[in-house]
Amino acid sequence: MQVSHSSSGEQKFEVRRLEISDKSKGFVELLRQLTVCDSISDKDFENRFREISSLGDDHVICVVEDESSGKIIATGSVFIEKKFLRNCGKVGHIEDVVVDSNARGMQLGKKVIGFLADHARSIGCYKVILDCSLENRAFYEKCGFKQKEIQMNKKHPPTRPACSNNFCRCRDNKVCVERMSRNLVG
Repeated sequence: MQVSHSSSGEQKFEVRRLEISDKSKGFVELLRQLTVCDSISDKDFENRFREISSLGDDHVICVVEDESSGKIIATGSVFIEKKFLRNCGKVGHIEDVVVDSNARGMQLGKKVIGFLADHARSIGCYKVILDCSLENRAFYEKCGFKQKEIQMNKKHPPTRPACSNNFCRCRDNKVCVERMSRNLVG
C-alpha cells in the first residue's frame, strides 16, 4: 500500500488509501464540498467500501488526513478501464477530487493527483484522464494534464432503491407507499 507523509509548516499530512474508519473522520462531509452527497448510513458506507475494496487496484480512493486533527481534508479516486485497444491497454480515470475549503493552497490537491496518477502508472495504464470545470483547468495543467477534445455526459433521473419491506406494494425503484404515508420520504 502506497502511503506518504508530508508537512506544510507545522502541519503534518498522511496521503493514503481510504480506510473504513474515515467515515468518522469527515470523509462524507468533505465530498459534500464537491457535489451532492446525501447522508450515508454506517451500513451503506461499509457495504460500498467493501465493494470498492474488492476491486483491488482497479478502483482506489486516496485521502489526505491531517494528522493533528485526525480529519480527512482531501480526496480523489481513480478507476481503471481495461480496453481492447492498444494491446489490451488500461486507462486510469480520475474522479471526485476535492480539498477542504480551509486547507486549499497547501498543495494537497497536487498530492492527491500525484498519488492517483502514480498508482495508475504503476499498474500499467498508458494514460490517465479526467474531466474538470473550466475554472479548475489551470490547476490540472499545473499537475501535467493537457486539454484534449471535449467532455459530454447524459444524466439519468434519480431513482430510489426498491423497498426492502416484503409486505409493501412498491417494487422496481418506486417510492415506497408505506414510507410515504408515514411522511418518511423526503
